[in-house]
Amino acid sequence: MISIGDVVAGRYQVIRHVGRGGMQEVFCARDLLLEMDVALKTPQPGQGARRFRNSAIIAARVNHHNIAKTFDYIEEDGSFYLIEEFVDGETLEEKLLKFGFLDPHLGAHVLHHLAKGIQASHRVSVIHRDLKPSNVMVSRGVNLQDLKITDFGIATLTAEVFDEALTKGDMTNSTSGTVKGALPFMAPEMMFRKPGETTGAEVDIWSLGAMMFLLLTGEYPFGLNLDAAVNVKNQTRKEWPGFMALKAQFRPLALKLQEVIDACLSYDPASRPSAEDLASSCRDLCYLAVDREEGVIENFIQHGYSGFAKAKDKSVFFSMESVYGPKRPTMEDNKICFSSFPGAPHNRAHPVVVLKS
Repeated sequence: MISIGDVVAGRYQVIRHVGRGGMQEVFCARDLLLEMDVALKTPQPGQGARRFRNSAIIAARVNHHNIAKTFDYIEEDGSFYLIEEFVDGETLEEKLLKFGFLDPHLGAHVLHHLAKGIQASHRVSVIHRDLKPSNVMVSRGVNLQDLKITDFGIATLTAEVFDEALTKGDMTNSTSGTVKGALPFMAPEMMFRKPGETTGAEVDIWSLGAMMFLLLTGEYPFGLNLDAAVNVKNQTRKEWPGFMALKAQFRPLALKLQEVIDACLSYDPASRPSAEDLASSCRDLCYLAVDREEGVIENFIQHGYSGFAKAKDKSVFFSMESVYGPKRPTMEDNKICFSSFPGAPHNRAHPVVVLKS
């Protein structure tokens, strides 16, 4: 049992516990040699050590700035540790609690970086197989920078857990927390395959599409748990919400994102874009990459058609035409996220999104 203050391999001092997945415990540790923080991961009881080691070897092949880098693997006193790049931030799952959904510009930014990371992994024949918002880390606050896909280090471990669920019958009825958490983002050929059948890199493309649908709408495309399996099998997916393309300044990008994500969610794996094609499509998207700020509504003018918001020590002007989503800001729900652009006498805010918290 690892404890705070322990030093692993004479080098990595455990600072704090930061998370728990279906198969591993995650700690922040200090690399005493290089004087930097790292993520120290160790398998939970019952997870095979050999599989953990094999997964570490596979993950170390991937090298890209949108992938959390695997640094080291350690076997010590009967325990096993994976040392990975530490991202001091939040998961995309946690971001959804704050945003509710992302506007098309922020969504395109996230999709582009995810696609580049998956492209890099597929180039070295590494398939994640468990892409979901909780496995993507981003910076804190309203800027979704330093995006890193994590848990490539347990890709093989995850695949074998899925295979074990298959040997017990229908994977969609599994009680495993790992399997249940993956179902809303799991490709049909993986969800309904038979024992011994293999899946290809296309499963990551589907998962990426399902994840982006959730991020852009706040809704799971096929529902949760067993509902997800039933709806995928019946090819029953939720429709894109009308608010995405309601306003002219958001419509072109929103419709293009829908087109790209619809292709990712093709039921035929051969019809999905490759990660390289997906990254190329993202390069053609015209989206704002300006930093975001968080502020509060000060007041409304012009009969509520526009208003001013306070961010730090400045006021910014906004129009309701720049507000994205079905909900307008009010003096009660007054926390907003926006990008600021030069203007006179006040800077202009666009796009504007009402935050949940």
